[in-house]
Amino acid sequence: MKIVLAYSGGLDTSVILRWLQQNYDAQVVAFCADIGQEEELEGLEEKARRTGAAKCIIEDLREEFARDFVFPMFQAGAIYEGQYFLGTSIARPLIAKRMVEVARAEAANAIAHGATGKGNDQVRFELAAAALAPELRVIAQWREERFRKQFPGRTEMIAFAEANNIPVAASAAKPYSMDRNLLHISFESGTLEDPWFDASGPGARDMYKLSVSPEEAPDAPEYVELEFDQGNSIAVNGKPLSPLQVLQTLNKLGGKHGIGRVDIVENRFVGMKGRGVYETPGGAILHFAHRQIETLTMDREVMQLRDGLIPKYSALVYNGFWFSPEREALQALVAETQRDVTGTVRLKLYKGNVIVAGRKSSKSLYDPKIATMERDTGSTYDQNDATGFIRLNALRLKVRAGLKSRDSKSARKTKSASGRGD
Repeated sequence: MKIVLAYSGGLDTSVILRWLQQNYDAQVVAFCADIGQEEELEGLEEKARRTGAAKCIIEDLREEFARDFVFPMFQAGAIYEGQYFLGTSIARPLIAKRMVEVARAEAANAIAHGATGKGNDQVRFELAAAALAPELRVIAQWREERFRKQFPGRTEMIAFAEANNIPVAASAAKPYSMDRNLLHISFESGTLEDPWFDASGPGARDMYKLSVSPEEAPDAPEYVELEFDQGNSIAVNGKPLSPLQVLQTLNKLGGKHGIGRVDIVENRFVGMKGRGVYETPGGAILHFAHRQIETLTMDREVMQLRDGLIPKYSALVYNGFWFSPEREALQALVAETQRDVTGTVRLKLYKGNVIVAGRKSSKSLYDPKIATMERDTGSTYDQNDATGFIRLNALRLKVRAGLKSRDSKSARKTKSASGRGD
């Protein structure tokens, strides 16, 4: 049997690699998608082979990740439950896509992942695999009773790794789980499972990788300009950049100023709540800037229509339905809404805050001649028209008020009559 394992070199997948060999008598091909883990990839191939992998495949998918996954999602204005920038969620469909392609190329019988049986990633990986390669078997160790008996928690996994000479970053002193890509880093489990634990305090000071705390950020603000074309950022401070380069540049700027730290209790797709801490410095800047250029260039009704779909779109990404027909249909609508989202946004970055400092666009729908509070010499907007506009919009409210008044009088008469009878 041959299995392609989504491999990161972390505690879970390192233990799983050895466990698959021992329990499935299988050749394991370790697949790692380079989507921005940076130093975490150093020595990964050697580590995979030492752990027992028959082969280790590492592919640079950073540009594809930024261009075909992150940017379309940001065009949609997606943010889950008003806080989460979906950094882990949006990475899974790309990893799954390449995993099934590698499995076919390697003539593998199955794919495997390290997602736990309580989280969202198991759903994301397996829904993507079902959409792209339904013939492949999916092995999910955490849903096997024998695996859970052997590893009831991370403490046992750490002990197994030590006993089998598998080097991992996790330890009993630092037990939280970390997942990194170009868009963000997520932290969960361990001490973070207590929602009262202050992840911004000294107890978590050494946890963060991409950003300084707002308190440690520079005392002087920094300005940055983002240029957009049809909803996608194409330049930063006048320098044309690819989607990958945009995120890399903004990550450095945002991290320097303590931007993009999020600590949330979110609703997982499997039904429970989970606590996650995230660093999304570049994504936080990009999401905010995109919204600002939309305010200048997007029609009101189009914006309200798209905004009404943000919760649905975000849930589709979060829940693993990236390759679903409904997400693709929504994406087509999003692309249409972005045709005129073109222009430049100037931002001020200061101690964890992203502040708009200017917007301009050749596609701007804002006309100062119409919006001015000074004397309007044009004929586009006649203030007298507002009288009839307000009167018509007030009609239903007046009718309802009259009905409520009649009902109130009737109720008082009934009460008075009842009182005389006593």
